[in-house]
Amino acid sequence: MSNSIDQNKIIKHPVEQSKPAIVEHDEQTVTPKNNAHANVNASSQKQLLVLAKKFSLSAAFLPETKQAPLEERANRRKKLDQLRKQQNMEAIIVRAVQYCSDETITDRADQDWFSSFLTLAESISNKNMQDLWAKILAGEVSQPGSFSLKTLQAFRTMSITEAKLLAKACSVAMTDARKKNIRVISGAYQIPKLFNLFNKQRQQRLDLNQMGLSYADILTLADNHLMFEQETESHSFAKGEKIQFNYHGKQLSFVAKKPDCILTFYKFTPIGTELAHLVTDDENEHYLTLIKTQLAENFAIDS
Repeated sequence: MSNSIDQNKIIKHPVEQSKPAIVEHDEQTVTPKNNAHANVNASSQKQLLVLAKKFSLSAAFLPETKQAPLEERANRRKKLDQLRKQQNMEAIIVRAVQYCSDETITDRADQDWFSSFLTLAESISNKNMQDLWAKILAGEVSQPGSFSLKTLQAFRTMSITEAKLLAKACSVAMTDARKKNIRVISGAYQIPKLFNLFNKQRQQRLDLNQMGLSYADILTLADNHLMFEQETESHSFAKGEKIQFNYHGKQLSFVAKKPDCILTFYKFTPIGTELAHLVTDDENEHYLTLIKTQLAENFAIDS
């Protein structure tokens, strides 16, 4: 995502020069502004200069006579980095407190876990991601053991785009009765036997692309250790056998209409299951309708 910051200096590439030159050399005149729309259509050069200035890395574009000593610039960047991290963590703490209850709890938060949390979250400045980190912190303090360090490390490498992709998967995901296994149902079929071998309706596939969840998206989630890329199958259902799922608070009953019916689905990993609790995306009514109609050959589905 681009920074929404104004910038008064532009890098130019004159034909007669071998390296970029900055029009206006007074570094103090470059003043970033908090205008949400000022830099939306800025060039890549301009946006890079904004970032360099913000992280105290733009001195090399100035004439040597106007550059501060290298050691001073390094110390300044280190100080800015420390201030930025402090500001980020304070913002996350403030958000986390709002998600915590004021009720007394018996378990005490693990200080080692908290220390690791700080190390992983201190560089997060995106407000949306800060909110997710705040939910992690609040969840762990409220119920220690909710989020493993392995989950934190995986989440640290996720971008906001990948976090939104997880939310998309959660909008079409179901949990079992224990709410420990999360899966996205992708189809159903009846085990092939002589009597049904040529029945074209024996197998049904749900087009998850219609839900905005392509196989490429599933692979991206798998790369982030959030979902298994290979489909999983349920056990073989006897005719009349029922299994229940929870879909965003709704109880769904799947009843096999025929013997030897099987559900196929993509399953969330343990890390994906932990992080799914952060997502508050709404259910997808179209997906619910699609399941009831597309799988009707082998399963009766009631909500």
